Amino acid sequence: MNMRRYPAVLVGLCLSVGLLAGCATGPNAHPQDPLEPFNRGVHSFNEGVDRAVLKPVATAYQDVTPSPVRTGVNNFFNNLRDVWSVVNALLQARPREAAENFMRVNVNTVFGLGGLIDIATDMGIERTTLDFGQTMGRWGVPSGPYVVLPFFGPSTVRDTAGLIVDNQGDPVTQGVDHVPTRNSLAGLRVVDKRAELLRAGELIDEVALDKYSFTRDAYLQRRRALVNGGNGSEERFDLE
Repeated sequence: MNMRRYPAVLVGLCLSVGLLAGCATGPNAHPQDPLEPFNRGVHSFNEGVDRAVLKPVATAYQDVTPSPVRTGVNNFFNNLRDVWSVVNALLQARPREAAENFMRVNVNTVFGLGGLIDIATDMGIERTTLDFGQTMGRWGVPSGPYVVLPFFGPSTVRDTAGLIVDNQGDPVTQGVDHVPTRNSLAGLRVVDKRAELLRAGELIDEVALDKYSFTRDAYLQRRRALVNGGNGSEERFDLE
């Protein structure tokens, strides 16, 4: 799939969610999850895709790829994400976070072999991961209903709209013109992220009686904390 088609897909998802929000409520609905029957269906679909494709690929990646290589790949994508965090820190009027992330990008890019080595963390320069959904929340845009997106996972109406803007600021999908290279990098990023969450997924399977409710409540709590000024370093708990 051409990664630059994602904004159009997300626009369609936003419109669908808006329409469903008016007709899927019920007397026993979670106050932030009026679309629960719809969301549970999408959650089950995503779980099926994960079991059949993503988890096996991520497990094989973790088993076959040497740890230093996996660390370098993870550092590289985190460094790219820090660029967008600088932009959102400025949009959120958070100069300290903007300066720290800017320093991280420069230090890791110049001295860390293009971001493969995370020298900035060793120097004590803090990372604050920020996205446009958080930016909108900081300026008072309500989250709207909780929604589970096909393939993308947990979100809200606000965060889904934020994904459209985030895609436009993505150095991979917007900065690489060669389609096979762009799609390969995007696929590697997904596998790297899923491999990072393998242990967390196992723990959730062990402790959660209802994985859907656990994931929803954790996502909403985390996003609320981040919008209210929490540190974006909690990113590793993100189940998206």
